[in-house]
Amino acid sequence: MGSIVADADRRPHAVCVPFPAQGHVTPMLKLAKVLHSRGFHITFVNSEFNHRRLLRSRGASALDGLPDFRFAAIPEGLPPSDADATQDVPSLCRATMENCLPHFRSLLAELNSSPDVPPVTCVVGDDVMSFTLEAAREVGVPCALFWTASACGYLGYRYYRDLMEKGIFPLKDAEQLTNGFLDTPTDWALGMSKHTRLKDFPSFVRSTDPDEFMFHFALKVTEQIVGADAVILNTFDELEQEALDAMRAMIPSSASIHTIGPLAFLAEEIVPRGGPTDALGSNLWKEDVSCFEWLHGRAPRSVVYVNYGSITVMTNEELVEFAWGLANSGHDFLWIIRPDLVNGDAAVLPPEFLEAIRGRGHLASWCPQEVVLRHEAVGVFLTHCGWNSTMESLCGGVPMLCWPFFAEQQTNCRYTCVEWGVAMEIGQDVRREAVEEKIREAMGGEKGMEMQRRAGEWQQTGLRATRPGGRSYANLDKLVADVLLSGTSGKSS
Repeated sequence: MGSIVADADRRPHAVCVPFPAQGHVTPMLKLAKVLHSRGFHITFVNSEFNHRRLLRSRGASALDGLPDFRFAAIPEGLPPSDADATQDVPSLCRATMENCLPHFRSLLAELNSSPDVPPVTCVVGDDVMSFTLEAAREVGVPCALFWTASACGYLGYRYYRDLMEKGIFPLKDAEQLTNGFLDTPTDWALGMSKHTRLKDFPSFVRSTDPDEFMFHFALKVTEQIVGADAVILNTFDELEQEALDAMRAMIPSSASIHTIGPLAFLAEEIVPRGGPTDALGSNLWKEDVSCFEWLHGRAPRSVVYVNYGSITVMTNEELVEFAWGLANSGHDFLWIIRPDLVNGDAAVLPPEFLEAIRGRGHLASWCPQEVVLRHEAVGVFLTHCGWNSTMESLCGGVPMLCWPFFAEQQTNCRYTCVEWGVAMEIGQDVRREAVEEKIREAMGGEKGMEMQRRAGEWQQTGLRATRPGGRSYANLDKLVADVLLSGTSGKSS
C-alpha cells in the first residue's frame, strides 16, 4: 500500500490567485473548493493586506487551512496599512501589475521544492492578475484565467479599442458627461445588447484624459486573456449566449472558454455540505449575523435588502436620500452600511430617521449575503450591480433595484433591466422620491411581479445548468480534464 506522502504526491496541485478585492476573492474561493472536491491539492494565495484582514474578520485560526487546502500570502506592493477597507482600486491594479511577479515566482519555487506538498500542476489566476500567466509559463504548467465579471462586461472592455478608434474616447470635454452624448446608441458593438448606449459601457470610458490608467489597464487585461490555456466565467450560457458567442469569436480556441456558473449552485452540487472546506470563508469584514434573528418571522417577500457591495462609496447626502426613500416606502428593510461606505467620512444618519424606522428597519455593517438572498423574507435587492451580487440575486430568485457605481456595473445594470427583465434602475442622481417609488413598484406593482417571475425562471435555469447533465457542470468536467489535468500544455512547453 502506498504511503500517504506518495498518494499526496500524485494529487494535482492548483495554485489559485484572486485579485485582492472582496468581489474577486469570493468567487475564486468557491472555485478552489470545487477543485478541492474534485481531488486537487489547493494553495490559495491572498495579498498580505487581505491575509491580515481575514485573520481579523474570521479569527486567528481562519487561515490555518487543511493539509490539502492551504493559504499563502504575497505582498501586493502598496504601503502597509491595517485599514478595514478596500484598497484604492487603480492603485491596487497598478501595484499588482508592477510588483507581484517576483513574489509569486518565489512562492511557486518554494512550493515545488517543498516535501510537504505535491508539485504545482496548474495555476488558476484572476484575469486581472496578469503576472500569473507569465509565472505559469516559466514553470511549464497550464494557466487558466478566471474572468470574475460578466461576459457582457468583458465585451464592454474589449470594445474600448473601438471607442478609441472611433474618436469617442477620450471625451472631448466634461459637458459630454451631462449633455446627452452618453445616451448615444452603440449598435456597432457586436454581441452586446441592442439596447446598449455609451453610458452602459464600463465607466472608465467617462474620461477626458487620453492616458486614463483604468481605461488602458482594463483593455490590457481583457486582451491578454487570449494567452491563457482556458478562460473561466461565473455565468451560464443561457443567460449570456450572445455575449459568449462574441467572446468565442474574439478569443482563439487555444484559450477555451468554460462557463461554470452560477458558482454558488455548482459549489452546492459538488462541495460536500458540512465537509472540511465549509468553514473556509472569504468575508473581509466581520459578519453581523444579528440580521437573521431580525429576518426570521417576517412575512415572505416583505423585506427590502440593501447592500452596495465592497467598493462603492457615496456622499453622506446620497446616504440620507436613500435612507428617507427606504423609510418613506413603508416596507421593512435590512440595510448593510460598511464602515467605509461614505466617501472619506463616517456614515451619519439623522436621529429622526432612526426614530421613523424603529421596528421595521435593521442596520448592519456586513452579512453573509448569499444566505440573506436565499431567505424567504427578502423581496427585492437594492444593489450596485456587481457581478457576484447579480448572480447571488438570481440564485435567490430575487429581483433587483440598481444603482451602479463603477466599472462594468453599468453594463450589468442595463442587462438586468432590459435583457433579463429582473430589475429597475434607481437613477444616478439619488432622490428619496424616486427611491420610494421604485421600492413600492418592485415590492407590490405589476412590474415588480413580472420581475419576480423572471428572477424565479433564471433561478431554475441556473440550477439546471449546474446539475449533472447541465452545461455548466459539463464545462467544469471539461476544464478539469482538458486543461487543469493536462500537466504541461503545448503552450507551456
